[in-house]
Amino acid sequence: MKLWKKKEFEEVEYEPKTVREILTEMKDTSELIVDLAYAALLFNSREIAEEVRLLEVQMDELKYQLQMTVMLAARGPEDAEKLAAVLQVANATEHISNAAGDIVSLLKIPLKKRPFLSSLLKEGDETIAFVRIPKDGRPRTLEVLYEETSAGLRVLAVKRGKRWIYGPEDDFRIRHGDALVIAGHENAIKELKEYLGVGR
Repeated sequence: MKLWKKKEFEEVEYEPKTVREILTEMKDTSELIVDLAYAALLFNSREIAEEVRLLEVQMDELKYQLQMTVMLAARGPEDAEKLAAVLQVANATEHISNAAGDIVSLLKIPLKKRPFLSSLLKEGDETIAFVRIPKDGRPRTLEVLYEETSAGLRVLAVKRGKRWIYGPEDDFRIRHGDALVIAGHENAIKELKEYLGVGR
């Protein structure tokens, strides 16, 4: 059974987080999941699609955590009225993640029946790349990476082992084996790959 399928059946336990912390994580996840869904179609990658499914389940868990936190925080009708707006925001972010799940469902259609998708996606100003740091790559911060390559690149997330690190700061140090989800212009991404020695 796939990991995201297993996690669907796992019991969600309450974690002591603030409403702000959970909403921030939901916002970050909703942004990443859309970019990954786009990347899954662009590269016809079932691996990335599985990450989308996993994040979709994670979003459901975050929504459940938020509901529990909100219920514990409400002390009366006035609190409940204010916190209802928070749940509406959470519902909106969950709709985004569900839409991303629908997007990757297009991978079930045979590639020859959807040749137009890659062309349409590549027409955008930016593209998404999934770049793995080679084993001989020296550790460096993202700030150094940005300075030594083209401007306009953004590392949206880093996959380290089975763990995702969202929106890494400039002082984040990447290691060999890390997989970077990068957004930027095609030429900038090409330059980055040459700099890293990917595909040599």
